Formats: sequence, C-alpha cells, structure tokens
Amino acid sequence: MGKKKKHDKKSVKARQERIESDVAIAKAEKEAVAEIAEFGSALRVAKGFVLSDIDTRSTPGFTGDKLEGKAALAVCEAELSDLLERLFAESTAGSKRALLLVVQGMDTSGKGGIMRHVISVNPQGVKATAFKSPTKEELAHDFLWRIEKALPEPGELGVFDRSHYEDVLIVRVHDLVPEETWSKRYAQINAFERKVTASGTTVIKVMTHISKDEQKDRLAERLDRPDKFYKYNPGDVDERLHWDEYQVTYQAMLDKTSTVGAPWYVVPADRKWYARLAVQQLLLEALRAMDLQWPAADFDVEVEKVRLAGS
Repeated sequence: MGKKKKHDKKSVKARQERIESDVAIAKAEKEAVAEIAEFGSALRVAKGFVLSDIDTRSTPGFTGDKLEGKAALAVCEAELSDLLERLFAESTAGSKRALLLVVQGMDTSGKGGIMRHVISVNPQGVKATAFKSPTKEELAHDFLWRIEKALPEPGELGVFDRSHYEDVLIVRVHDLVPEETWSKRYAQINAFERKVTASGTTVIKVMTHISKDEQKDRLAERLDRPDKFYKYNPGDVDERLHWDEYQVTYQAMLDKTSTVGAPWYVVPADRKWYARLAVQQLLLEALRAMDLQWPAADFDVEVEKVRLAGS
C-alpha cells in the first residue's frame, strides 16, 4: 500500500511538472510572437536604399533573441501551413491566385535553410525550382523563357532558388554578355513581373544579405565537417574574389527592379535563425493580405450526410 501511495505521488508530481512545462512553453511562445513587428515595412527596398548601409547581423522587425526567434518560427508554422492550404483549396474553385517567392543572394547566404525550415511546413502545392546554368535549349530562347515555364500554377507557392536575376548579376560580373544586352534586361524583367502579378500571382523577392566574413566562416565549416563536404563548391572561392563587384551589381539590381508591384526585401542573413523567420513572416504577411477563404461546397452538404450515413 505504501509503495502504491509513493508511486501515485510520483505520478502526480510528474503530471504537474509536465503541466508547468507546457505552461512555460506556451508563455515563451506568446512572448516570442509579441517580439514580431511588421517585417515587410522594415525590409522593403525603397528609393534611396543603400545596400552597404545594412548591418548583416541586425534583426529588423524583431526585437527578440535567438531562442525567441526560433520559438516564433515554430509557433507560426501552423498558420503558414493553413494559409498555404487555403491558397491551394481556392484554386479548386477556380481562383487564379498564386504566390512566388524569389530568393537571391551570395553563396552560403541561407537559401537552402529557408527551404528546409520555412517552406517544408506544407509541401503540398509548393513548386520549387533551383535554376542552374542554362542548357543549350534554354540558351536558344530569350532569358525569361525558362523562368516563365517554372512559374507557379494557381494555388501554388512557387519558390525560385536563384532566378532570372542571375542574368543581370553573374553575367555582368563575369562579362558573359555585352553591356548593351544585360542593361536592357532590367526593364524586360519589370515588364515580365508586371505581367505575372496581373495574372494573379503575388511576387515576393528576397535578397539574403550576408557579410564577406560570415560567408568565409560558413565555407570553412563545410571544409571542417565531412557531412558538409557535399555542400562545398571550389567555385565559391573564385566568386569571393569578385565580392565588391557583386555588391555593385546587387545595388543596381535593387535600384532598377524594386517596384511597387514586386518590391525587393533585403534580409540580413548573418544570423540564420533571423533570415528564416524574416522570410516566413514576409510570406505570412502576403498570404494574410490575400484574405484567403475556404471554397464553399458545390453540393448539398446535408443530403450528402444522409447518403453517407446510409451507405
């Protein structure tokens, strides 16, 4: 009998500890979410924006620390998943709306982590495209040809890991095409994106912005860890030699292609947790603004309940 009472006391204590733990977690999550401000206005590229002025370790739109940032990311996953499902559901009722996330940045700036930790919360209806060097077939067409083919269908979230912006970045830095060619592409891109947004697709363009020192540390980590060797590309060191040139070309890209309908958002990315949270919140802000609704049933619900009960 004594052993049973002792066991019961331990069970009660364990339950109490679990309850207290759950309460503490809920409180921490609530406090973490309270640290979130509006990311869009904090990160949007406006007239007079200067890339070199950005502190790549800063956390615009969020006043919490790393632990709070991770908690906020986790607690907002359910809403992001729900809204993406609503977007997909709307398309089954004829909606043409879609969402396109363009992620551009220097190598190791966290693009892969965004896919794993942000986009993966609801893979249904996600169309991810990682653009590599163009093939012979793609080179036979206009530079936007392969981009248009990869656009999301209604109800989808399209994600571009690199994009048509390579055609005003790397081609300029490495002099792959004449200036007369790449200089015209800014206007062509703007016209293309106006067409995309007019079709019902909301475009979010994110530049993940890291410092040269942070990139060096991340590349060094890949060389120190056998489980990271597969991520290392010797060509990344070659590209580092053109760092200053890339900063100039990114500034030009932001100046010429951040428009009212498809603005750029520069996300400081030295802190991986912040970059992931920022992209998540930009997606959430865009999806909330859509006022997504579950489609109404195109059948008599009560009749179907009766039919189902009798089947």
